[in-house]
Amino acid sequence: MNHNHLNIDRIAFFGRTYAEYLSMFGLNEQLLRQGAILDCPAGASSFAAEAHQQGIAVTACDIMYHHSVNELIEKCRKDIQHVFEKFDEASHLYVWKYYKNKDEIITLRNKALKLFGEDFPVGFKEKRYVDAELPQLPFPDKSFSLVLSGNFLFLYGDRLALDFHKAYIKELIRVCSGEVRIFPLVGLDAKPYPYLDKILSFLDSSGIKSEIVKVPFEFQKGANQMMKISCL
Repeated sequence: MNHNHLNIDRIAFFGRTYAEYLSMFGLNEQLLRQGAILDCPAGASSFAAEAHQQGIAVTACDIMYHHSVNELIEKCRKDIQHVFEKFDEASHLYVWKYYKNKDEIITLRNKALKLFGEDFPVGFKEKRYVDAELPQLPFPDKSFSLVLSGNFLFLYGDRLALDFHKAYIKELIRVCSGEVRIFPLVGLDAKPYPYLDKILSFLDSSGIKSEIVKVPFEFQKGANQMMKISCL
């Protein structure tokens, strides 16, 4: 058995809270109020729900949103169980700064799920939650001033091809008029995504400015940076 990475057999469907997003993406309230925001893929995060309660415009999109809210809750619960059953085998890949222990993380995942589940049925009708077949997004060009993409792309770099990464990032840029932020820049093994340089030079050759920026969040060892892409 390989303990050098978190040994999970699927792309996990669960979510983070609003407070976790602020740290992961180095966000502040002022930035969040500058215009429409896209969270993609959002999973069962409560960022959109909590932002909506504060009058911040967030659209969440995910490939799973064609399912009913009960199916999504069930899937999320199973994935939380699956991930944290495997977690202890790979606990040496993590640092306990932001979170105190595993129980605190599970509590936050369940808090995010509860808030997501309460908001999703109404939010889906209001088109705040949108079903999307990645990497194609059903939004016009420059629909959002800020696009956030967390715990997906580089994290699952071992099972998502480089071409998918490029197509997906291009699509995030297409729908954005301001900034795209992607976190983390490591895989499930807590090692840097091996083709990061190729992504950066791909953006550079397309005339798109990007930079690697430190964030006030670290859980996987060394995973305290995001990619910030300027779409201006």
